[in-house]
Amino acid sequence: MKKILKTLLTITLVAACALTVSSCKKSEPQPAPPASGEQTSEEAAQTEAVGASQKTPEQIAAEVNEEAAEVVEETKTELSQMAAEPEKKIEITEKAAKETEETLEQINKSAKEALEENIQPGMEVLNIDLPKPMFVGTPQDLNVKNLEPARGEPRPPFLVPEGTKNVALNKPIMSSDDMPIIGELEMITDGDKEAAEGSYVELGPFLQHVTIDLEDEYEIYAVVVWHFHKQASVYFDVVVQLGNDPDLLVEPVTIFNNDHDNSSGLGIGKDKNYIETFEGKLINAGGKKARYVKLYSNGNTANELNHYIEVEVYGKPVE
Repeated sequence: MKKILKTLLTITLVAACALTVSSCKKSEPQPAPPASGEQTSEEAAQTEAVGASQKTPEQIAAEVNEEAAEVVEETKTELSQMAAEPEKKIEITEKAAKETEETLEQINKSAKEALEENIQPGMEVLNIDLPKPMFVGTPQDLNVKNLEPARGEPRPPFLVPEGTKNVALNKPIMSSDDMPIIGELEMITDGDKEAAEGSYVELGPFLQHVTIDLEDEYEIYAVVVWHFHKQASVYFDVVVQLGNDPDLLVEPVTIFNNDHDNSSGLGIGKDKNYIETFEGKLINAGGKKARYVKLYSNGNTANELNHYIEVEVYGKPVE
């Protein structure tokens, strides 16, 4: 009897939730009619009632009231747990992300302070404002050859001459795909590095490139690129070149190349494939002088499209 009461009360309370709780809006499937020879719950209840007919009405009523009260409390508890569980999961996820971000900030701060104690005159640690990390832990097996192993810790501090800054901010962009599938080319240098919707540019499939015009010649010490770090992915045929003509046809300088089979036609590279993260890929440019920065890619492990969230170029004007 307790089981029957619990079933009926559960159905009643869930139906009541449908009027007030958005998570209970979906209609429940109708129960199938009983198979031939099977007892319905009503028939089972009648059978049980017959078996209990030897008891007095007062005894039966007391037992029903007692069991009903127990079922009500149990059902309320179960429904309360069901309603609270999604919020609990969200709370745990947000807490983990916040703790991870705080830990990374503390590690970066400690490493920077330790390095600054022995820094050479005229040099400083490059300060890069990082977006929020979008995934935590070891990525799934991406089955990519020549893959750079995950560090499992923050990127080591990078030294640059004092006064080095991002000289690509809000600078004009050219691309092999001048009509992106998503976003606008200007977003690549707008300073927004978050992996949120509306913060990235999606270019067509196969080999594509973007070129940043710094509008003047600079001594370039580092290029940092964020393709798409919302999930763990690897972009193929990543090549970064510097030069002083818009098409980089006159003696371009290649500072990064992980095209291992020359499928881009830019030469065989010796750099490793890498997993996208919120830190971006920092490429050492070694103080090369250039006005234009050109970046290639050829799809990724998720699809054949090419993406850019942000590109930063750290340098100083040529004296």
